[in-house]
Amino acid sequence: MTIATATAAQDVLPTVTRLIARKRLIAFAAPAAILAYFIYVFFAFDFMGIAERARMDNARILLSDFVSHKTHVSRDNRSGDIRIAIEGEAKGLYPEGMSPDWVTRAGDVTQIELKHGHSVTMTGRDRVSYTYPGYGTVDIALAGGGVDLTTPDGQVPDWINASGTRVSITTDGGRLSMTRARTEVFRYQWGWELFWFTLDSPFYGKSFGELAALSLSGERVDPERSNFANIVGSFWNNQMWRHGDVLWAIFETILMAFLGTMSAAIVALPLAFLAASNFSPFVAVRQVARRFFDFVRGVDGLIWTIILSRAFGPGPLTGALAIAITDTGSFGKMFSEALENVDDKQIEGLASTGAKPALRYRFGVIPQIMPVLLSQVLYYLESNTRSATVIGAITGGGIGLLLTQAITTQKDWEEVSYYIILILVMVMAMDSFSGWLRRKLIQG
Repeated sequence: MTIATATAAQDVLPTVTRLIARKRLIAFAAPAAILAYFIYVFFAFDFMGIAERARMDNARILLSDFVSHKTHVSRDNRSGDIRIAIEGEAKGLYPEGMSPDWVTRAGDVTQIELKHGHSVTMTGRDRVSYTYPGYGTVDIALAGGGVDLTTPDGQVPDWINASGTRVSITTDGGRLSMTRARTEVFRYQWGWELFWFTLDSPFYGKSFGELAALSLSGERVDPERSNFANIVGSFWNNQMWRHGDVLWAIFETILMAFLGTMSAAIVALPLAFLAASNFSPFVAVRQVARRFFDFVRGVDGLIWTIILSRAFGPGPLTGALAIAITDTGSFGKMFSEALENVDDKQIEGLASTGAKPALRYRFGVIPQIMPVLLSQVLYYLESNTRSATVIGAITGGGIGLLLTQAITTQKDWEEVSYYIILILVMVMAMDSFSGWLRRKLIQG
């Protein structure tokens, strides 16, 4: 017995040794292959080139634009007219006789105080001076058909970009741009200006305490309605930030996700019975149903969005239809797999009582798959809330459209951050709601 055991061990030893060596090779080869792949990606995607092309100064300006605003002080060099507007928009234009406290006008001289002691002086229609503490004063004047630049030392520093037709100054204090037709000064300030009320509102510049006092006991600003209603209306109809339009866009986005998800679930459930092997005895029917699910979910939702927008035109309903088509395939596959795993004993018990097939499905099948159905539908509803933002940017509906418009202008980055914050709040709210509803419906 001992000799036989030893002989068997000797016979098995080479096989065991080979298996151990193979596992050891795999243990070293797999990490080596992954490392080699990452090295390839590093050179193939030109990571070093990306680092060299990166413009950190532009990134810094972009990030600051998310949490700040800029006021434009513009002069028409032909007429000499001065225009002051927040973000350069007509909706943020200071009315005649009103200006920020850092802008002083005396005759044809306009003095603009920037940050860090920098200042700009506009004189007449053809001269501008920029004072840089520690460096001196840079003079710019219209000469002939172009722009003439004069610096204290005769050299052009790196914070000045000058040509024969344009001079641009960019410093920590602010920015100045002058061409033959126009002179413009930008002053950056922290915060989202005009977020609550625009300049033409009687409530602009008032503190929270003053607004509360006006709401409770102050004299009516508008005799036809209360001050509280007037304050709410001024905020809701803010032409600069469009709070009413933004909240309606949020509602459109949620509605788009809800309609698309629920429509997909309603269509996919009966089709899932045709794809389940234990409910559909015909192989041809099962194959057609399964290939249909593969087709509609195999094409990405964005592709369906582009196709449907070309066919039916832009709009929230087109976005909801794109979500419904894609999710029909996903739901159909998941529901059919859930149907194939139901317990047949409950169905047989109902059949023994003489229940018809419809009743057997209603009381013997649906209760078993309901937890899976609800869990998946609620998860997709939450996920589609995010997807509806991107789809809305293509179909022209919801908060995605406003976000795309703000990005396209390349200047309203504080509005971009506002929309992103609202999207995050919307997604978190939908996550909390779907989790609460899932617990209520599934756990009772």
